[in-house]
Amino acid sequence: MAVIRVALVDDQSLFRAGIRMLVASQPDLEVVGEAGNGQEAVAMAAETRPDVVLMDIRMPVMDGIAATTAILAAAQARGGSAPRIIVLTTFDLDEAATRAIRGGASGFVLKDADPEFLLAAIRTVHAGNAVIAASATRELFEHFTVRPVRPEVPPSFGQLTSRERDIFVLAARGLSNAEIASGEYLSEATVKTHVSRILAKLGLRDRVQLVVFAFEHGLNG
Repeated sequence: MAVIRVALVDDQSLFRAGIRMLVASQPDLEVVGEAGNGQEAVAMAAETRPDVVLMDIRMPVMDGIAATTAILAAAQARGGSAPRIIVLTTFDLDEAATRAIRGGASGFVLKDADPEFLLAAIRTVHAGNAVIAASATRELFEHFTVRPVRPEVPPSFGQLTSRERDIFVLAARGLSNAEIASGEYLSEATVKTHVSRILAKLGLRDRVQLVVFAFEHGLNG
């Protein structure tokens, strides 16, 4: 069984201790590093190479948004695989969470979320085949992002087949593979294949970026 390497970033040591205990209780998860601010997080991530980072947004020295961008940029520069970053936030509709997702975070989780949900979120983003609360992610953009008046459709979107465009729109609305499969009379495996091809053609890392891409270009139906 492959163990998922997790890093914790939060300026409250007591909160980190609680999350560390939760994560360490799982046979398939391992805490490989901790940091109390964004600057420490960048150095820690470079040293420990975690698979998933739980990132607080509001911290001293460097906030979680800047740290997210820096960690992903460093991973790209060295040519290795980039960690998936889950933003931890206190508020459901939080502009800072929106900015972090635009910066490359793979989703967000409320700090008071059920422990089982947080564990599922870690596994979900590590698998890379689903988005955390996609509808909530989309809500964030609707509340805090101004959509261009006349959005231009990127040339890469023209590479999608008609079927891929249909599935793109459904995924952008936050539907899961199972929901898309049911509505389109396809198997989940087929939907997963289509989504993978869509992400590859558009140069997107995961379904969170797909939601962002669709909203910014007015392609979410």
